[in-house]
Amino acid sequence: MSTHVEELKFRLMTIELLRTAKYRRNITYRELSAKTGLPVTVLSRYAKGHVLPTAERARQLWKVLMKFVGLENEIRSRMKFDENGYFDNTDIIGDFNILQQAANQALARFAGKRITKVFTAAVDGIPLATMVANTLGVNLVIAKKEKEVGVKSFLEETFALKDSGVTVTLYVPRDSLRKRDSVLIVDDMIKTGDTQAALVNIVRKAKAEIAGFFSLIAIGDEWRAKMNLPEGCPIEVIVHVNSPKM
Repeated sequence: MSTHVEELKFRLMTIELLRTAKYRRNITYRELSAKTGLPVTVLSRYAKGHVLPTAERARQLWKVLMKFVGLENEIRSRMKFDENGYFDNTDIIGDFNILQQAANQALARFAGKRITKVFTAAVDGIPLATMVANTLGVNLVIAKKEKEVGVKSFLEETFALKDSGVTVTLYVPRDSLRKRDSVLIVDDMIKTGDTQAALVNIVRKAKAEIAGFFSLIAIGDEWRAKMNLPEGCPIEVIVHVNSPKM
């Protein structure tokens, strides 16, 4: 963990995950003990808030609990597909509990990595990015399709939407991203990677560092090459879905 605050947040959210398993999923302490290897008495003290796990114990618990508490399954159950294989994500991006769990997942994945800004594109990515930025304790930067009145200078990137013949330009106030920033790019869903690649290029134009990419849902794998992230750049996607067959 990079700071004592991040460490404490992670330990507390691990307790919340344990409580979710115990009280919302009705998993008994005996079952939790078998899965985690920890005594029932220890798990009970954690869940009741009598004591916090150490940072190392919290990391071990988190890895085990995430396997069966199941944010991935929860997201999949909310995905409503149409006859062409596309889905409606309304029930996902509007659910505070899902967004908070996802933000906790982002903290668990990127804890210890220097992040100074969370960056997304309007509009569907904003709820998730807001939660992630709040959980990480950093500011949020939003790329928009219009120039805001009162902003003198912008960073901008124009790209073509795949198979549409339409171009889109994203604008960001120039002062919102600085050379010393380390930027986590966040979006609710990624498919072609066009929009996210534009965000990557804006970060590069600002001469800032790309800290990683986080998304709830990824469709196919085409986006990986399109984004052209730096080698070794961490990527965290909660749910992978195959591309729809047209």
